Amino acid sequence: MAKVTKLKPREAGVSAAALDTPTDISPQAVKELSKALNTLLADTFALYLKTKNFHWHVSGPHFRSYHLLLDEQSDEIYATTDPIAERVRKLGGTTIRSISDISRHQTLKDNNAEFVPPLDMLRELMNDNKTCIAAMRKLHELCDKHDDVATASLLENYIDAAERRNWFLFEASRGAGQTGH
Repeated sequence: MAKVTKLKPREAGVSAAALDTPTDISPQAVKELSKALNTLLADTFALYLKTKNFHWHVSGPHFRSYHLLLDEQSDEIYATTDPIAERVRKLGGTTIRSISDISRHQTLKDNNAEFVPPLDMLRELMNDNKTCIAAMRKLHELCDKHDDVATASLLENYIDAAERRNWFLFEASRGAGQTGH
């Protein structure tokens, strides 16, 4: 039988006593994994919103194709947020709570430009997806260090999905000019 570790309340990223979740993962591992997962979660929300923003504001001759591609991708990205947050809680950590909390944790840059050419949109999202892929690979290594197979398994599927998004964005942007042709 695995030893259940009682977490100390109020440690960074660790639950208050009322939210304490029993786990056999060490308090230090919970802290490290929760921090990395919260950063991934914040970046996932940032990527979701940027993808949705570009979906709403894409323009040009490939409008329909890009509009539908970005809508599909934003839905896929958003669908990962709850499992990531729930993974933090299952580990015994606490997760982000607000938009301002997201902004404190995110590493991806927002894009508040009034107009972004379609090719720039696709390339920016491609780079953001590559950044998320790299972060997920690094987090996977942390999972391996702490024998957290459940989070590692989740990440493996998310890495594959992000690589697919990246591939689609790359192929959609090949040879395209600033107008999207």
